[in-house]
Amino acid sequence: MTGARAADDRGQAFPIYITAVAALLFLALAFFAVGRAGATKNGTQTAADAAALAAAQAYRDQLRTGLLTAVGAGGPWTDWLVGRLGDAAAACDEAGPYAEANGADVQGRCSASWGPLPVSFIVTVRSAEAVGKSVVPGTEDRHATATARAVVEPRCTAKPPGEKPPEGEPSGPPPGPSGSPQPSGGPGPGSPAEHKPAVEVVCDGETVRIEPGGHGTLVRATTLFTVRLADGE
Repeated sequence: MTGARAADDRGQAFPIYITAVAALLFLALAFFAVGRAGATKNGTQTAADAAALAAAQAYRDQLRTGLLTAVGAGGPWTDWLVGRLGDAAAACDEAGPYAEANGADVQGRCSASWGPLPVSFIVTVRSAEAVGKSVVPGTEDRHATATARAVVEPRCTAKPPGEKPPEGEPSGPPPGPSGSPQPSGGPGPGSPAEHKPAVEVVCDGETVRIEPGGHGTLVRATTLFTVRLADGE
């Protein structure tokens, strides 16, 4: 009698064990689906960050080239220094390849905006692959999306006029070919064409000298501008 009762108890417990194992398996698969979705989201955010930074860095390089060109031509250059004259649309073209390299596609087009900061680039991307099938309904067609914002900030300001030139640097016009001072009215006979003065800017407290005629190529874009990711849109 006792043996029959024990067998009956085991028979009743067996369905409970099956149900418990099935529930644990379902939870494990659900956690796996959530983890896979999280990994997809993280990867998509990385793609958005890379795309926004690529656009901002391309814009920064434009600003450096424009600044050096303006200084070399002896023309106005301060708007380049504060980051206002770059081609934002051309910079945005750099976002797509970086998004694709990280498994995502740019949604629409990256946007540039001017505000308290000179310029910021906002990029929204979508994962190229869906999350995939799982025990959670609807994940097979779900794609992760992410948005990133990168800003370009100037690190330099124009040196105030009237400051004393560095020791050993002449303050007047360049000498003529014979070593005598060149007349203020213009270059002397046989002298180079119009002399274009060097430009000095202050970058993070240090004076940076930009020489016309090629010497400015020593000034790096990272010296003039900083690029970083920023929160918010």
